[in-house]
Amino acid sequence: MSVTENQLFQILKSKLGEKEAEKLFSFVKDEVKSEFENKRVIFATKEDIANTKEYILQLRSELSKSIYLVGLIQFLAIAGAVIGIINFMLR
Repeated sequence: MSVTENQLFQILKSKLGEKEAEKLFSFVKDEVKSEFENKRVIFATKEDIANTKEYILQLRSELSKSIYLVGLIQFLAIAGAVIGIINFMLR
């Protein structure tokens, strides 16, 4: 059973009087709006999910570049150490 705002106000008005019904109706409406806003922040929208996917892809790309660069530096360090050892042994 669905009750519209007007129907709810009329029911409250007949039970409580116009001023009290208006106060109660306004209070309930504000509380529902406040609770909705609090809950809305928790849920992710399609746009949030799409932005997250783009961010993850960007991080993956940066991580791949960093791993490649670290590997290259390690290779050069090992090659330099091997050349240094060989040079030391030949003297």
